[in-house]
Amino acid sequence: MSVRLGVNIDHVATLRQARGAHEPEPAAAALLAQGAGAHGITIHLRADRRHIQERDARLLKEVLAIPLNVECAATADGLEAVVPVKPAWVTLVPEAREEPTTQGGLDAVFLHAHLRQLVRELHASQIRVSLFVDPQPDQLKVAAKLEADGVEFNTGPYADLGPGSDPALELGRLREAARLGSRLGLKVLAGHGLDFHNVGAVAAIPEMEEVNIGHSIVGRAVLVGMERAVREMLAALRESQP
Repeated sequence: MSVRLGVNIDHVATLRQARGAHEPEPAAAALLAQGAGAHGITIHLRADRRHIQERDARLLKEVLAIPLNVECAATADGLEAVVPVKPAWVTLVPEAREEPTTQGGLDAVFLHAHLRQLVRELHASQIRVSLFVDPQPDQLKVAAKLEADGVEFNTGPYADLGPGSDPALELGRLREAARLGSRLGLKVLAGHGLDFHNVGAVAAIPEMEEVNIGHSIVGRAVLVGMERAVREMLAALRESQP
């Protein structure tokens, strides 16, 4: 079975917010992605609300038939915004106001005491929890101890390799981390910087269950439409499977 695809629609909202207008509508984009075969929709409800807004999260929860995954900062304020939406998943991520997009994984080792309370609060609301972490054994072991439901590996270092670079080292780290995560009982996902050209090697990792992809799909959708862009990514994922 092919790796599942979560489509991140943040940058549909970025385009809307650039003019302070009412379009394009992120929920419409999400429904098109759903119709094209996406297995889930991901949004990042950032503290600065630079793209996705609370009304987007609420509307998506109402209209989608596939799971909604909301990324948010690992803070009390982050949870206060997302828990009322009752998404299927919340992914806790590091967040800095000045960054163009999420940079690096959450340090679950350093933040373990703080994260324990957040994970408990989300579970109490019947929301599954994923931690966005770098593919390192200590991070995965702590995620399992915190009773997180899954981990999403930061694939930025792999995706950012320059032309002609050997991806073997980064892919090796991802493979080893995926094996460990699976042994620890964690759902194994990956995301950040993945596109039509580099996703295949990540999706081919046997323990990989899902990839979350946003910028590449939305960028392609500007040219060919959301449905075609999602179908093309799904085809790339199918081609990666043995």
